[in-house]
Amino acid sequence: MKKIFSLLVALVMLASLEAAPAEGVQAPETKEAPLSAAGEREESFVFPEYSYEELTVGNPTPVEGKFFTEMWGNNTSDLDVRQLLHGYNLVSWDEENGLYVANPVVVTEGGIVVYDNESGDRTYLLTLYSDLKFSDGTPITAFDYAFTILMQISPVIREIGGTPLRVDYIQGYEEYMAGNPVLSGLRVLADHQLRITVRHEYLPFFYELGLLDCLPYPIHVIAPGCSVKDDGNGAYIDGPFTAELLRNTIMNPESGYLSHPAVGSGPYVLTKFDGNVCEFERNPYFKGDADGMVPMIERLRLVPVNNETMAEGMRTGKIGLLNKVTRADSIEQLNRLTGTGYYTYSNYPRLGLAFLSFNCERPAVRSAAVRRAIAHCMDKDQLTADYTGNFGLRVDGYYGLGQWMYQLVNGTMMYPVEEPGGESGLTQTEHDAQLAAWQALTLEEIPKYDLDPSAAARLLEEDGWKKGPDGIREKEGVRLNLTLAYPAGSRVADSMETSFRPHLEAAGIGITFLPMELGDLLDQFYHRGERSADLLFLGSNFDPMFDPAAHFHQGDSGMPSWDYTEAADEELYRLALEMRRTEPGNLLEYCQKWLAFQQRFAEVEPMIPLYSNVYFDYYPTILQQYLPSSSQTWSEAIVKAYLSDAEDAEEEEETGETETFID
Repeated sequence: MKKIFSLLVALVMLASLEAAPAEGVQAPETKEAPLSAAGEREESFVFPEYSYEELTVGNPTPVEGKFFTEMWGNNTSDLDVRQLLHGYNLVSWDEENGLYVANPVVVTEGGIVVYDNESGDRTYLLTLYSDLKFSDGTPITAFDYAFTILMQISPVIREIGGTPLRVDYIQGYEEYMAGNPVLSGLRVLADHQLRITVRHEYLPFFYELGLLDCLPYPIHVIAPGCSVKDDGNGAYIDGPFTAELLRNTIMNPESGYLSHPAVGSGPYVLTKFDGNVCEFERNPYFKGDADGMVPMIERLRLVPVNNETMAEGMRTGKIGLLNKVTRADSIEQLNRLTGTGYYTYSNYPRLGLAFLSFNCERPAVRSAAVRRAIAHCMDKDQLTADYTGNFGLRVDGYYGLGQWMYQLVNGTMMYPVEEPGGESGLTQTEHDAQLAAWQALTLEEIPKYDLDPSAAARLLEEDGWKKGPDGIREKEGVRLNLTLAYPAGSRVADSMETSFRPHLEAAGIGITFLPMELGDLLDQFYHRGERSADLLFLGSNFDPMFDPAAHFHQGDSGMPSWDYTEAADEELYRLALEMRRTEPGNLLEYCQKWLAFQQRFAEVEPMIPLYSNVYFDYYPTILQQYLPSSSQTWSEAIVKAYLSDAEDAEEEEETGETETFID
């Protein structure tokens, strides 16, 4: 079982690149000049001067400025900023063993005490360290964690434009939502002791300790004049916790905590945000991440970059780290820089995918038959090749190449079957039966919508859609003349002109491609107001805790609906719940349920999955120990990295001295 969740090197063979210099190896004195875009060797190459105190990070996805929880959306660059600013989660993801564990820098030795009552409700008692502090020096206590939960589930959040967190697994949540100000399943027993009770109906839960995922937020900044109290029946917020207060402290565009969280608990603090560029400095009070590491790079800058100029930005020293490069032509340009020996890269399979999301409340795409027909008109293979080159694969379900479930079912990760005899105690028959059960799982069971406009036309005919005089199909006054919104500046529309449009037209479907600023596009996706597009081109990266059931709500039809897409389907929700209700550690059963969920997902088709790919991060070789992975992006990996010449390491070896980095 050890390391079963580690990512396979086999997936990275998608990259098929020249070997990059090993990290920490000194660049040779003579450098081969890089090739120009035309393929000609340039006469000379001068390595730019980089600061050893500051690192500029470039990401193709611009920030939105939603740096406080996911209640206002989950832009990937905003998420990176949050991971820099907010830390001390109660639990952390153990990638090596594939489970959540108590965060050892937050929860005292001995972990979390767990006990069940007669009804089967499960209580987790957590004792916290007393040396945790916010970036302004204010102590962090159990009351701050309780405030985080109470604040995020409060109906007041909806009044100021956010989506409250749903924690229906905590005992007393239903009563709280009905108006009881006390959350009985959340107790603060002392300044550094917290107790959370999970309802028995929610158990078993495969990612069990993931239910305790919680970061501390400063009540003295977000809700001044308020406090958290516990009189013995549960925690509650005491004081003027109103929408008016939070509109000022959270939503103020100049100083609100949403876009300018000046006080945090993570490795860095935000010193400047102008709506475009973020600047950070080390948090002097940060105790360490889950591995006890504190940042060694003094300052960070996060800037937006575009694919056309990112290689030049790195070549000239304006960018010190390029994160999540995906476009094939950009990768090829940056590979020329690695040929100089001054630059290197890390690559890792993506934990998510790119997709076309349907707005299923729109009349034209309300029917699953229509959505399946549209899927038959997308040439996924061409689109994937156009955009990612050799660095991506088409996908036909709601998964990414970096997910362990995909790798196990696809057979690219070793099956977790113990050898017979010895410590396992398995007989040969039991071993063979377990192995056969794993081998029976296959992605071929997921319905696929290969390019087939004729099949699309048949589906539409059967669903009652007839061609009008102009060739566009109609039904009950609704025309299949679709609008597809995509991020402005993306080249994906160029590919869709050949990989999508002609096949739609052949089936009797019209299409308009609408470029949209990312913020407006995300507003459409998160349903912040009336939606004008039928399809949205977006991408998503999953959390390690893959729990689709959390993304359903009771729709207008009375059936559970998939968040954001508004696709209502009871069976899809049931299968999502079944996946969740797997005993922790039962990987085979979870993967069997995961596959059943993927099959139904493809039948409902609330989204058209397009591709998953390998991410590439490029940086100069002076950035040492930068080790991103599928489940750990740059903002987490950068805490363990530092800037240094290889000569420094050689001098240390010769003198026997070591450099100590202290906070």
